[in-house]
Amino acid sequence: MTTDAFDSGSSPLGVEIGALQGGSAGLGQYAGRVVLVVNVASKCGLTPQYTGLERLQERYAEQGFTVLGVPCNQFMGQEPGSAEEIAEFCSATYGVTFPMTEKVEVNGGGRHPLYERLVGFADGEGHSGDIRWNFEKFLIGRDGEVAARFAPQTEPEAAELVTAVEARLAA
Repeated sequence: MTTDAFDSGSSPLGVEIGALQGGSAGLGQYAGRVVLVVNVASKCGLTPQYTGLERLQERYAEQGFTVLGVPCNQFMGQEPGSAEEIAEFCSATYGVTFPMTEKVEVNGGGRHPLYERLVGFADGEGHSGDIRWNFEKFLIGRDGEVAARFAPQTEPEAAELVTAVEARLAA
């Protein structure tokens, strides 16, 4: 599968986004992989979810899975740091090895195009639209389409999330 399959349409993998510390984190590079996109923040009550996200990354990476962290400072200013500060915090505090994008807005008039493509997908409770808080999660299948959306409070290693990841990896 080439990245061309994701260059148009509604697939979130057709979106260009910068890497946290410069350069491109173009989502086309994840074509054929299962990706969990998570808006993250360093100073949030949910920040310890980094531990579970990293464990998912380690557990499933060799099967074609990637967590993609997307820093956002729109929720009570809980991601105020520079790219360098965010990278250092994630690495030193939680041992994060998964890729991180540049800091973006996930809601409002400045919403990044990635989130324009994600927010229309409803979670298991029927919520679609604006991101509610830090650590909302979107699972993208190997085909580049959104497969599931999980509320911020859903732990990365919750049974329903792990089951969804494993189902997409097996597809």
